[in-house]
Amino acid sequence: MGTPDWLDWHTPYDDPLSPLSKRLALVQGHLRTALDRCPAGTIRMISMCAGQGRDVIGVLARHPRRSEVRARLVEWDERNVAIASDAAVGAGLTGVEVVRADAGTTDAYIDAVPAEIVVVCGVFGNIIDNDISRTVASLRSLCAPRATVIWTRHRRPPDLTPTIRDWFEEAGFVAEGFDGPDTFFIGVGAHRLVVDPQPYEPGRRLFDFVGYDALVPPSSPDDRPPVGIDRR
Repeated sequence: MGTPDWLDWHTPYDDPLSPLSKRLALVQGHLRTALDRCPAGTIRMISMCAGQGRDVIGVLARHPRRSEVRARLVEWDERNVAIASDAAVGAGLTGVEVVRADAGTTDAYIDAVPAEIVVVCGVFGNIIDNDISRTVASLRSLCAPRATVIWTRHRRPPDLTPTIRDWFEEAGFVAEGFDGPDTFFIGVGAHRLVVDPQPYEPGRRLFDFVGYDALVPPSSPDDRPPVGIDRR
């Protein structure tokens, strides 16, 4: 199988009934909750593999604390970077920057951390298990005290989301919520840091973005997730 076109990947967002749109709504709900409980003052936010930024920009465009947020959205696809940048400008979000960079290295977040909110959506389904574990363990170095991490992962068997939740607990986070009903292909989690953050380390590799299709190549077309299913 070839590499997905990450611009076309966003097309199911146009269908409000698609699994991707449902995932977006869940992520945005956790984002609003995290923003609402941040203490007064500047709120730093980072988003890994941010795509077109529909989660972050969609929430901030209407949130009463939008002017307090300083967000960095990190994305590699130039087309998605342009779309996200235009969306932020169109929404008047002067505190949102969209950068083209490798989200898998801590260098992408220099001067943007420690962050009160870390968005790791569309990442864990595209990297190997060891990289997921390493990334979760390393998030403390990107977090401010009591930071919230919002993450997603597909639940295709074998469902790794219970293990990911354990990794968060081992890294000093407690669960704030997890949306993963048996009838839904996607899991959306939110965890809060309850131990001291770790110092930021520049030049550290968190993960290599391999891609879902390279990790789980279907044996036949019938094994592929349905159109519109979030494979990340």
